[in-house]
Amino acid sequence: MSKTEMTENGTTADEAAGAQLSTAPTEDRGDTPIGGPVLGVVGWIRWFWRQLTSMRVALILLFLLSLGAVPGSLIPQTSADELKVQAFKDAHETLTPIYEKLQLFDVYSSAWFSAIYILLFVSLIGCIVPRSWQFVGQLRSRPPGAPRRLDRLPAYATWRTEAEPEQVREAALTVLKGRRFRAHTAGDAIAAEKGYLREAGNLLFHVALIVILVAFAWGQLFKAEGGKLIVEGDGFSNTLTQYDDFKSGSQFGIDELEPFGFTLDSFDGTYETKGPQRGTPRTFEAAVRYSEGGGTEKKAVIRVNEPLKVGDSKVYLIAHGYAPVVTVKDGRGKVVYHGAVPLLPIDNNITSTGAIKVMDGYRDKKGKKEQLGFQAFFVPTFAGAGQGTMFSQFPALVSPAMALTAYYGSLGVDSGLPQNVYQLDKSKLEQFTDKAGNKLAQRLVPGQTMTLPDGAGSITFEKEIKEWASFQISQQPGNGLALAGAIAAIAGLSGSLFIQRRRVWVRAVRGEDGVTVVEMAGLGRSESAKLPEELGDLAVTLTADAPPAAPAPEPAEEPAEDPAPSGEADK
Repeated sequence: MSKTEMTENGTTADEAAGAQLSTAPTEDRGDTPIGGPVLGVVGWIRWFWRQLTSMRVALILLFLLSLGAVPGSLIPQTSADELKVQAFKDAHETLTPIYEKLQLFDVYSSAWFSAIYILLFVSLIGCIVPRSWQFVGQLRSRPPGAPRRLDRLPAYATWRTEAEPEQVREAALTVLKGRRFRAHTAGDAIAAEKGYLREAGNLLFHVALIVILVAFAWGQLFKAEGGKLIVEGDGFSNTLTQYDDFKSGSQFGIDELEPFGFTLDSFDGTYETKGPQRGTPRTFEAAVRYSEGGGTEKKAVIRVNEPLKVGDSKVYLIAHGYAPVVTVKDGRGKVVYHGAVPLLPIDNNITSTGAIKVMDGYRDKKGKKEQLGFQAFFVPTFAGAGQGTMFSQFPALVSPAMALTAYYGSLGVDSGLPQNVYQLDKSKLEQFTDKAGNKLAQRLVPGQTMTLPDGAGSITFEKEIKEWASFQISQQPGNGLALAGAIAAIAGLSGSLFIQRRRVWVRAVRGEDGVTVVEMAGLGRSESAKLPEELGDLAVTLTADAPPAAPAPEPAEEPAEDPAPSGEADK
């Protein structure tokens, strides 16, 4: 190999021509001591930084982040539902201490998840910044000159033409620029390059990942989310005291709640009545009237996955059930409680349980203030007496029935401790008994009344049964940013996968016989069958201005001289 084919660092000119087709960082190749590298403190810091900002480590961290989110979706989280977490702890006494040490009940705010999150964030930034500067430098620079031996490149074509070399190069420059190549004249050749969007897409993908991470963090810090159960005819105002449960980010202010309210006019649910899908929900619709900031009321219908949007807030329909209307009277016939009682479903057929609590206004037959409690078990479709089951047979209101167990005493609501409104604290309650000494419990259908013993009063299951719907009101400021990041990530990934960065050179020089020799060669970042096809198409286009010359005629062979006759030779 001649000296002109070697560069200063020992690589061939062909290798140098194909170098830096990407923005991947290059490693410094220094002299390594015989005994191995010796790294000081600065050297180890530099090594750690290079490892952290490498694409390999970034992918590993991204995988770990996805893996770390798995327990957050399988194990109840304190930030989502404290009651489910407590129920899980009660049911798994052995696993609970282990899960608590690993912070599995608070995955997204745990130290290990935050560490992975921050390391991934730093890794992406450390990877993107130098590559961005390098890419900008490539955009500002011109494509490199042609290698000495174009015939060594993977895609190559050559022919001879009668056109002048200058005319061929000018035509090649026009053709390449017409194909959106960045091209210029470099000596006796035209150097062109195309496919910069591949690296732009690669960088866009990594920037989009950072945007998604920022959106996730922004949403966690400034989010607000709460739930509210509303019975038909009741309303809701978006204030903190109206929520059944409320969670917010550390940077969210209560004054940032959207000023709006809505009323649940009706709930409509339909179910499949026949076949193997019997009982499967078909439609869930909540008809509401809402207003923003005390303005004019508007009507809307909220469906599953079709929330009501009010400003930056969204109101989702997440559950529904039944609220039987009951009337409780004391021994003197005075109504001490009347209203719809929401009951919580425990199966797909909306078999429901709950509690009816009479806290104020009730007095026993002696005039003493007392409290009443009723444990309720409701089925919208009762199988019928003697069928051996009290569970509902269908989720719609076909033949409703409710079983009641009556208690008297103290409900424990005056202790100051929080209490589940759907459960009875029976520690200070006594169950009513009938004349035979049996504990009082009775199954009712709409319109029936259960009479309490010893003139203690009665409870009536009214014919009216209302439905309730549970809503989630959510403010997530980072959702739009996350969506934009996801779209940008898909676009960038598509560009980096389907666009090929490639270079093309066209050399035109005069041969020894005076005929112009044209050489075309292409080089891509990765091998592809499209590169030879594209080069062939460019060559065919260029032959319109530089048609191939007729092959040079082969030199005629001169006839051999006849040997002289032997006689003449003797003379």
